[in-house]
Amino acid sequence: MSDDNGPTGPATRRTLLAGAGAVGAAVVLTACGGDDEPTGSTAPTSGGPDVSPSADAGGDRDAADGVVATADVPVGGGVILASKGVVVTQPSAGVFKGFSPICTHQKCPVSRIDGGTIICTCHNSRFSIEDGAVKGGPAKKPLPAKEIVVDGDQIRLA
Repeated sequence: MSDDNGPTGPATRRTLLAGAGAVGAAVVLTACGGDDEPTGSTAPTSGGPDVSPSADAGGDRDAADGVVATADVPVGGGVILASKGVVVTQPSAGVFKGFSPICTHQKCPVSRIDGGTIICTCHNSRFSIEDGAVKGGPAKKPLPAKEIVVDGDQIRLA
């Protein structure tokens, strides 16, 4: 038996290339297609670096159903809690705000907070930690607010 013969007859270069093309197209479609909803991943959906490991790590954030401990949210900054579906910021001491972690431009997860700004590194949209307002595009809409409650030293979703 020859290696050139497949189960239905001789394999041709055209048959092999067509099969390889079909497999390649399936891989591309699988990678590009899918849900528009975030999956809880901390990595951006396109471009940009991963969210830093500390962004979703809060000391006792699950204690008493809390999302994050108040001590884990820096003044003038915040934390991205992608798995909880919220960004918690502290624009000034003792003032906490909650926002969606999904950029309003093309639905990438925001990936870092720096200099009073929530940043989506997919396309460099920037949002205020105070009210979610757009500080720099291409996003045109602010990050939607998320209701949060400060309960002692814990912050939880309302």
